[in-house]
Amino acid sequence: QVQLVESGGGLVQPGGSLRLSCAVSPPFFTFTHMAWYRQAPGKERELVADLQRGYITKYVNSVKGRFTISRDNNKNTVYLQMNSLKPEDTAVYYCHAPRNDGPDYWGQGTQVTVSS
Repeated sequence: QVQLVESGGGLVQPGGSLRLSCAVSPPFFTFTHMAWYRQAPGKERELVADLQRGYITKYVNSVKGRFTISRDNNKNTVYLQMNSLKPEDTAVYYCHAPRNDGPDYWGQGTQVTVSS
């Protein structure tokens, strides 16, 4: 059974940084397209960053220049480096891998809280 296992969330002050990780299990199962979404309280889930074929990236406007999505193929892990964090970045962040042959894969979510 394929799982996306997230880690790296937490509490950080405004202006701080966090790096989220999403490890694919089992490690021999790979995806060419992965993404990070987030959902803040009372809001809809939104796409934050998208990575296809290891180098095609897309970001929501509000995080451009601050967040970077990347992957380590040796570790079969996707990362979201988040810099210059703002209170409005507070949300539960989810790792996502779309499928063509069934329901998409989602991680369990990791909480990111930006507060002083």
